[in-house]
Amino acid sequence: MKRLVCVLMVLGLLCGMAAAEGEMKSLHELTAAYGFRLGAPLSYDQMRNSKYLGLVKKHFNSITTTNEMKAYSMLDERGSRAAADGMPVINFNIADRMVGWAQENGIGVRGHVLVWDAYMCDWYFHEDYDPAKPYADQETIRRRTEYYITRVINHFEETFPGVVYCWDVVNEAVGDSPSEYAPGDPRHLRTLRSGAPNLFREYMGDDYVALAFLYARNAVEALGADIRLYYNDYNAYFPDKAKAILALAQSVDAYATDENGQPRRLVDGIGMQGYIGGYGVQQGCLDPTHPGMIRDAILDFEAAGYEVQITEMAVRNFDLAQADRHAEFYAELFRTFMGLQREDGSNPLNAVSIWGWTDTAAPKGTYNYSLNSPYGGLVDTKLNYKDAYWRVYETLQEQ
Repeated sequence: MKRLVCVLMVLGLLCGMAAAEGEMKSLHELTAAYGFRLGAPLSYDQMRNSKYLGLVKKHFNSITTTNEMKAYSMLDERGSRAAADGMPVINFNIADRMVGWAQENGIGVRGHVLVWDAYMCDWYFHEDYDPAKPYADQETIRRRTEYYITRVINHFEETFPGVVYCWDVVNEAVGDSPSEYAPGDPRHLRTLRSGAPNLFREYMGDDYVALAFLYARNAVEALGADIRLYYNDYNAYFPDKAKAILALAQSVDAYATDENGQPRRLVDGIGMQGYIGGYGVQQGCLDPTHPGMIRDAILDFEAAGYEVQITEMAVRNFDLAQADRHAEFYAELFRTFMGLQREDGSNPLNAVSIWGWTDTAAPKGTYNYSLNSPYGGLVDTKLNYKDAYWRVYETLQEQ
């Protein structure tokens, strides 16, 4: 009899929790009231995690496929070597499954990313796509890249109309230290990454960023699609980096002219990745000055005529004892985003994608541990809501 009573009590508790979950507003409904979408990352492995997918469907109206829409994931080396027209062959199978899932669930997709020097396939830059042969000439690399960008944009818009609502056209082209860019270049255009050359700049030219945006703009206009084009980078709320990013975007917008000889606007917006705090260490995390710095950068980009999205946000915390402080920092960050809304309902910040919205169980010292942090999420490693989630939830309901 006691066992039966216990079972009934547990079932009642579970039913109550299910009811509360059903009554809970989604986070993206709450952020919509302040003029911005809310996004989450989705990897192909996470497609097998029903609880994760359920939370994404519940709380987010945008996803970014973490690596699966990047060139190094979709380019087919063997197929490219065999292509009769000499153009790169692209395998969309995995990305299509993920964008298809988003379409089925009424979720938009941030296209990420068309051109990124990091991890880019070296073979792409060689004659006949063969690493044993010399690097191809500039005109060949430009033709390949124009084909790749046009083909990718066209494929996703034609296969899943309206689902991919923006693209990160170029990612992380601004260097961090003087050793990574040419002296006197206000754009700080990256020549090196960790000592290795930026192959796009090396073989496509110093104007590769502008060309990538020109190719993307031509593709979008030919489709007649409403797809916004973004430049995306990290540390974008630090003044020196923000200044260089703005100089790069403005140089791109001065690159091409229309039939009337007027400059063509190629860049719609700036993607601020939003990794906040120390990389792999607690030092620098939860700094109370950072929300204000982020707000100021958003307003500066807006003043220059650019939309803004936070594209890969991770509020890092490596110290479990700082959980309360982390929760309050997260709430303050969302108050900052909410406070950007104007009286007419517009907001210079039109989307926030939370890259590190789950705690990570990755071992200390690994890339994922350092990037997103073990205690930086709104949910824990078992995908249960944390205090940080509830603080954000309550904050979004403040008047």
